[in-house]
Amino acid sequence: MPDLVEALGQPLGRVRRLLDEHHLVGSRRDGTFKVPAVFIVDGHPLSSLHGTLIVLQDAGFDDDEAIDWLLEPEDTIGISPIDALLMGRKSEVRRVARALA
Repeated sequence: MPDLVEALGQPLGRVRRLLDEHHLVGSRRDGTFKVPAVFIVDGHPLSSLHGTLIVLQDAGFDDDEAIDWLLEPEDTIGISPIDALLMGRKSEVRRVARALA
């Protein structure tokens, strides 16, 4: 969490709120809580990530599954969903995510 607080330049309480409200997502796979760096752009959570995380949550994904889906190449998109979000293709990513439900 200290690295995340530093990367975002926000107090710990605000960072926890960003996680609780699904503006960011992280995982504790190896004992240490981590948020993929690609989810943070210019010191802020990627703006299109929030809605996409809500769609994935509605589809039944837990945090680990959502992270995996965002980072792995998706055949229907042709690249990883996070790369598509970074390119501004949020509608396409969310359409594919909705189809997963």
